Amino acid sequence: MTDESMQPYQRIAQYVRDQIRLGRLKANDKLPSTREMADSFEVAPGTVQRALVELRTDGIIYSHQGRGSFIREQAVEAVADPTTRAIKRLEDQVADLTRRLERIEQAQTEQPDI
Repeated sequence: MTDESMQPYQRIAQYVRDQIRLGRLKANDKLPSTREMADSFEVAPGTVQRALVELRTDGIIYSHQGRGSFIREQAVEAVADPTTRAIKRLEDQVADLTRRLERIEQAQTEQPDI
């Protein structure tokens, strides 16, 4: 869907998803206020609210009354492209293998020479 064929609230929601995908928004980051977003996107506050509802429904954000809206931890994985997800899995596997190797090396240094 091109920007021209998207409704304003969809463009705002897509912008937030893109910012997560690009790493500019991370888990638990606070989004700007509804008023700030409305001014930034030059739309009515109701349009921003509709975008926030879509993002909440999709599990991308969570909101606290009076405190604002925040990026969910799972959102980073949800909006990542397949390549990013594959790289993340590989990073996790390398970290796990590194921990295992360190335990083996530690065990080797603790055993007396025979």
